[in-house]
Amino acid sequence: MLSAVVLTPSAPVLVPELAGAAAAEVAEFRDAVLAAAAALPDRWVAVGVGAADQTIEPDARGTFAGYGVDVAVALSPDAPAAVCELPLCALFTGWLRGQANPAARAQIRVYDRDHDTDRALEFGRLLRAEIDAIDEPIGVLVVADGANTLTPPAPGGYDPDATAMQTALDDALGSGDGVALAGLPGGIVGRVAYQVLAGLVGSGPQQATELVRGAPYGVGYFVGTWNAAEGRSAATRESA
Repeated sequence: MLSAVVLTPSAPVLVPELAGAAAAEVAEFRDAVLAAAAALPDRWVAVGVGAADQTIEPDARGTFAGYGVDVAVALSPDAPAAVCELPLCALFTGWLRGQANPAARAQIRVYDRDHDTDRALEFGRLLRAEIDAIDEPIGVLVVADGANTLTPPAPGGYDPDATAMQTALDDALGSGDGVALAGLPGGIVGRVAYQVLAGLVGSGPQQATELVRGAPYGVGYFVGTWNAAEGRSAATRESA
């Protein structure tokens, strides 16, 4: 059964060893992610995007060495010692699991970033059916970024239309608006992951808590939680 949904960026800069001097600049985001993830049960399903569809089981171990520092991560406390190549969403999930709940086990669902909206929504519905068929509580971690074109130095370059696009995304995440997520444009890096979330929870509004939003380094980051219980429509915001 679905216990809770946590929303986090897939940002290596939130890992202190990788951030260097920037660690203090993103401390608010890192603290929010750790606080949100601590509320998840011991079984996680993480949703992210990548080059192709892939399911990664909890027996995997990886490293952030490709991002500059050999920070080891694992998707479960008993993962074998052998290190394999993992996509960023899996690496970040492994790091977050180790920090927030070392006893947790995380399965990663990677979805091709080029899937169209209908396919992404269907993936979400299928995932929800899988989760509903399991008696124990399962937490879903959505590891995704917003626009990466918000400032001239941003990794995707600068798009003057990206600010409005990012605001619309943040507002949808902050209010639990799955319908708005289903209509996201292609300029959102984690579009498919957010649309899988929309399929997972259905069309009704969800009880949402926004912890923090912002765009350090020109990339849209959002941290928050959704309570996917049907019929809940209240939205709260702890910070903007």
